[in-house]
Amino acid sequence: MTKDRQAPSHMEAATQTRYRWTLRPIEDEALVGSLGAELNDLPEPLARALVLRGIRTFDEAEQFFRGGLDELHDPFLMKDMDRAAERLVQAVETGERVLVYGDYDVDGTTSTALMVLFLKAHGVDATFFIPNRFVHGYGLSEAGIDVAVERDAGLIVALDCGITAIEEAAYAKAKGLDLIICDHHTAGDTLPDATAVLDPKRPDCAYPFKGLSGCGVGFKLVQATLQKLGLPVQDAWPYLDLVAVSTASDIVPLCDENRILMREGLAQMCKAPRLGLVALAERAAVDLDACTSSKIVFNLGPRINAAGRLADASLAVNLLISDDPAEAGRLADEIEVLNMKRRDLDMLTRDHAMAMAEEFMAADPLALVLHHADWHAGVIGITASRVAEHFHRPAVLLTTDSTGEAKGSARSIKGVSIYDALAACSDLLTRFGGHDFAAGLALPIENIPLLRDRLQSAIAEVVDVDMLTPEIELDAHLNLSAIDDRFCRILNQFSPFGPDNPRPTFLGRDLKVLGQPAAVGPDKRHLKLRVAQQNGSPSYSVIGFGLGDQLDTALQSVRRGVPIELAFTVEENTWNGRTSLQLKAKDIRLEDT
Repeated sequence: MTKDRQAPSHMEAATQTRYRWTLRPIEDEALVGSLGAELNDLPEPLARALVLRGIRTFDEAEQFFRGGLDELHDPFLMKDMDRAAERLVQAVETGERVLVYGDYDVDGTTSTALMVLFLKAHGVDATFFIPNRFVHGYGLSEAGIDVAVERDAGLIVALDCGITAIEEAAYAKAKGLDLIICDHHTAGDTLPDATAVLDPKRPDCAYPFKGLSGCGVGFKLVQATLQKLGLPVQDAWPYLDLVAVSTASDIVPLCDENRILMREGLAQMCKAPRLGLVALAERAAVDLDACTSSKIVFNLGPRINAAGRLADASLAVNLLISDDPAEAGRLADEIEVLNMKRRDLDMLTRDHAMAMAEEFMAADPLALVLHHADWHAGVIGITASRVAEHFHRPAVLLTTDSTGEAKGSARSIKGVSIYDALAACSDLLTRFGGHDFAAGLALPIENIPLLRDRLQSAIAEVVDVDMLTPEIELDAHLNLSAIDDRFCRILNQFSPFGPDNPRPTFLGRDLKVLGQPAAVGPDKRHLKLRVAQQNGSPSYSVIGFGLGDQLDTALQSVRRGVPIELAFTVEENTWNGRTSLQLKAKDIRLEDT
């Protein structure tokens, strides 16, 4: 149950920062020294960051930094993989028509593109269907299965959906269709009756890594099918760029197998990018030669998503499978127009939802459930993410669909499974699905007040008062004098960064603010300053995005001569063709507080 949540005293409020700073604990700190020594006197902050990522030995560090495609897990370790691959081999050998059935987000469209390209490359008459979120809703549907029947398909391969489609799988079977499900969402108590159900999260699956994206599961099926066909496993590598885009965009853990897939996928994007990604990157001003997971998340992914959010996600699939430069350019232009509309809608919805959430926060809720009939269904998912991040509460955003039902998206915070919370309220819902941090749901509008109340109770069972204050997890203390070329070279090799492998965050102490700090950027939202160690060190420029309201803290440091503490990452900043090191602040506080 929750602890008593009392308002802080006046003195406490005056010294609070917006975040909790937590030095991530290590069970045996001696491991840090021994690993550092084994790795040629690796700087202690980096050795500690490695131990925190589960690295204990030289061999494990070698795999972390150098692990390649030959270290991917055997796809046949996944439950039902043998059956799924055999069925695809049958499709290849007979040339039957196959319907690839995807989802309308980045993971779903990249999954669909990957499978269509693979099947067509091996002589299969492959077609695809992406449900329209406004017509068909999420996932497998009878209407979508009817499309397979109309197209005379004998097999449906469903990607990034299907794990809870019990009735739909039965409908497909009744129509004489075979069905392979490739999903990565949480499975229910009963699995669909299908030819094969691939999902590393299904309870009886012994696959050693549970964090694959939907596209990642599809990629494993491609690997297995190639083996069954007696073809080189290297024939799967050209699809790694699609796996990388899905892995970054779907916010799955960037560890274990995903880390290899992401790194090699980025290399594939640099070496031989497909036409659709080239066209998309041009419009997003992204250099694919230096693409990163964050550039996918913030620049490429939203554009792919825009097609399914505002129009038809088939646009994105056609872009990703295009082999015609002119067609790719035309489709990328259409998607760019949709993305601009998406951004405008996003801003309007965000402002409205934030204002509504502020009113609800007066009651200090454990979760926010917001509904407005006119919100656009295509943008409430990203808005739910922003509300959850801003207020550090699980957030459910709902609109009203054409049938008069409430439909929307839920996002959560660390330590609270929104899937489990919704499951506790499932009697109020028409349908729901997802995972710990993100879910979709639908319910009768009259049930919204009940959901709001019941969700509080469900979350109260697992939440602790500290969890409601956002946390900055620190990898290690770092003296600025330790930052040299070798430090930066090794730090860069921690990438690609993402969930479960964030860019290492350091704690800097005894830092002197030099010169005059300033709030910069639109609405003075960002903080810019320069710091050096009190006992002498090279000075570094610091940028704190969204920390403009901390300017007074920096000015107090200068006026009073009090050093600051800094929670920060070390990054390269390129401006006007020049690259320099920069500290990116996550938070700042006076050392005497």
